[in-house]
Amino acid sequence: MARQKQDTSGGGQLGSMLPSQVPAAGHPEADEMVRAVGASIRAARKRRRLTLQELGERTGVSVSMLSMLERGVASPSIGTLVSVSSALGLHMAQLFQDPSAQPPSPVRRLADQVTVQAAERVSRRLVHTDLDNDLEMVVNEYEPGTSSAPGPVHHEGSEFGLVISGVLTVRLGGVDYVLGTGDGIAYESATPHVLTNHGPERARAVWINVGFGQGGQHDPGHAG
Repeated sequence: MARQKQDTSGGGQLGSMLPSQVPAAGHPEADEMVRAVGASIRAARKRRRLTLQELGERTGVSVSMLSMLERGVASPSIGTLVSVSSALGLHMAQLFQDPSAQPPSPVRRLADQVTVQAAERVSRRLVHTDLDNDLEMVVNEYEPGTSSAPGPVHHEGSEFGLVISGVLTVRLGGVDYVLGTGDGIAYESATPHVLTNHGPERARAVWINVGFGQGGQHDPGHAG
């Protein structure tokens, strides 16, 4: 089994995805998940007839990282996954589950919510995905000194965030906005952005992403 290379420089790398217990990066289940996600990204890119260079231009992610991600030998940051999935006409949740298979109830119980755990102490809990309205609601948690990605990324859509504990710095178009508990922010996802916890304690925020990539067009070949 190939050893994972990591998308470093402070970003939260993907460790695993399970609703409750999450195995650490390097665990066989985590390795298998990284390979499965990479295969899904490659298939979606091929369906859209995009080269790695074109995908990189749309996301701000390097071609070398995209290549390693598709081959399942790189553990990407959560910000990288959000940016890449959006550029491919997917919500990040679709890389891990089929949202259309969710029960018709308007309630998503905590036990049914998938948590994507990053190797660098960043997690993203997928609370609700609405394919019809191109909306994804999540709860992000950042331990001190961690970031959503190694550097600013960009993609289609809009984002709305609310910090519910701690302090979170949002670098947006080269400008830093420091958000404390109760502060909110809204911006177009096309603006290069990265979220960082420079504070001494864990930061937690509710984040809503609206709008798919490619002008809001779903990936027709993907389940859901």
